Amino acid sequence: MVALLAVLGIGVAVFVGYNIGGSSTGVAFGPAVGSRLVRKVTAGVLFTGFALIGAWTVGRNVIDTMSSSIVPASQFTPVASVGVLFFTGLALLVSNLYGVPASTSMTAVGAIVGLGLATGTLNEALMFTIVSAWVVAPLVGFLCGAVIGRYLYPYLDRYIAFTRLDDHLIQVDGSGAVPRPTVNSNATVRDLVGSVLVVVIACYMAFSAGASNAANAVAPLVGAGGPLTVDQGVLVAVGAFSLGSFTIARRTLDTVGDDITELPILAALIVSTVGGTIITILSALGIPASLAVSTTCTIIGLGWGRASRAASIADLATPTPNERPAVATGALTAGGQQENTPTSPTVGELADREAPAAPADDETPDVPSMGSEDAEELSAESLFDASAVSRIVTMWVLTPTIGVVCSFLLFSLVL
Repeated sequence: MVALLAVLGIGVAVFVGYNIGGSSTGVAFGPAVGSRLVRKVTAGVLFTGFALIGAWTVGRNVIDTMSSSIVPASQFTPVASVGVLFFTGLALLVSNLYGVPASTSMTAVGAIVGLGLATGTLNEALMFTIVSAWVVAPLVGFLCGAVIGRYLYPYLDRYIAFTRLDDHLIQVDGSGAVPRPTVNSNATVRDLVGSVLVVVIACYMAFSAGASNAANAVAPLVGAGGPLTVDQGVLVAVGAFSLGSFTIARRTLDTVGDDITELPILAALIVSTVGGTIITILSALGIPASLAVSTTCTIIGLGWGRASRAASIADLATPTPNERPAVATGALTAGGQQENTPTSPTVGELADREAPAAPADDETPDVPSMGSEDAEELSAESLFDASAVSRIVTMWVLTPTIGVVCSFLLFSLVL
């Protein structure tokens, strides 16, 4: 019976990791695949490799926290392990049905908290630290996005070009006896630099995803009495990630995700860098946190900061009733740019194989001064409408709550 439960637990862990790999690969490598810098198979290989590095290094700290620190490792009996993983997988299913990216980390922790409450073994001091990090991390993401959007984004948007090549960047020349890789002859030096940056940041996102998500798949199975060692757990988790990367991620890479199709590729890279850094730091500290929550709050902050350029600091601090600056996240969308402002292609345009041409060097206009940009043009479209934001936030709160309540009720009756 114990052996059967162990096999069942590993099967559920693979299911969780499979879904994580499918969604995370699309988020990390969507811009790179859409701009034809790497192929889907290459994206899967790179994601798997860097997720393994992240999980094998800093990801161990998160596995240790979730497998033995929130509740004692001895509490993860075969039944408890299967139950915790089941509720984590259930949260993924619910979020997919509602089309909202749930926080797998928060839900997994919620299920473990339910176990701790049912058995009276919850480490309350550690949970206070974890919950505090869940509050602070999104605020840091929003603040970083706001500062970059207000003070740096307009300059980056004019001097860093991200274009879509008609053919893949790396091609295979089969004219000779031995096929050899060649670089697209139409790619300029600027294209090459931008391409390297896009791929490097995608690999960094894969590293962060592996560091934060390996524990979500296998933590209950690792530790005292568990069927897996830490090393085995990491390999099982990354193997499941890889399975998702090469299968269901192909569809995600095609569509790049409905929620970010209007996001310029430059903004997507900024968001990836900020969100990935936040999660990497928390993972190194052994704190499980949500990459989706941090990146989404960074997007909102970046849009707010971009739109706030329509007003000076003094105007923002003391707006008059008739001159209140319009601030909206729509400033990041293509429609929220001024007519004479060259824009980076959006992620959606890259996915649809359509993108505006990059401006020539001598056509780069000056960046308007703070407070002189048109608020109506900056706010022309909304990146997130109110209903979408409400649905996302509700799901972020609801899924961990479901994990806690269901886990508590189950383990109160079973254990």
